[in-house]
Amino acid sequence: MFYHGNRRRIDDPAVVRRAVILQILCGDREKRWSAAELARELDDVDRDALNNALGMLKHFGVLESVGETVFASRTTRQLDDLDLIAL
Repeated sequence: MFYHGNRRRIDDPAVVRRAVILQILCGDREKRWSAAELARELDDVDRDALNNALGMLKHFGVLESVGETVFASRTTRQLDDLDLIAL
């Protein structure tokens, strides 16, 4: 973590990936999120760390994307339905 002004910014890769997954799966799981929307919701996360997390999660098939938006993959949603992802 590092400090931006007086505020701590989260940049730990594993923590940021978990935060992204939890944000995407909470509420309306079918919602598509832009990086800007995720950055607003996860305002304590470093922007570069967020972009890296999105890239990794897409690479490993956790998230899918269309244009500028990302959303939970069918596999991720199925794991969530089976309560294998703790929210």
